[in-house]
Amino acid sequence: MMNKGKNESRLRRARRNRARILRSGVARLTVHRSGRHLYAQVIGPDGEHTLAAASTLQKDVRDGLAGTSNIDAARAVGKAIAERSLAAGIEGVAFDRSGFKYHGRIKALADAAREAGLKF
Repeated sequence: MMNKGKNESRLRRARRNRARILRSGVARLTVHRSGRHLYAQVIGPDGEHTLAAASTLQKDVRDGLAGTSNIDAARAVGKAIAERSLAAGIEGVAFDRSGFKYHGRIKALADAAREAGLKF
C-alpha cells in the first residue's frame, strides 16, 4: 500500500473526530492552520451555521503582532474567538483540531480560548 500523504492522513483523523463531536450534539470550535495564517470558527450543533469566527486575516486580531503564523498570533486568535463566542451566548464547545497535532500553535490557541472563558 502506498503512503497516502500528510494532508490526506490529517483529513482522515479530522473526519473521525468530527463524527464523534457531531454525535455529542454540541457546538464545535474548529481551527485551521496554514503556513501563513490561523483561523478559528465556532460552528453550531447542527454543523451548518458559523456562530463566531476569528483569524489572523482580521485587522483587530492582527494589530500589534510580529507575525501571523506564530504562537503569539495563535493566542490572539484564541482570545478573540472566545470573546466572540461568549458574546454570541456560547460557553461550552467541543474542540476540533482538524487533525492537526495538539501542540505549538494549536495548543496555544486552545489554552488562550480556555483562559478567556470558553469551556471545553
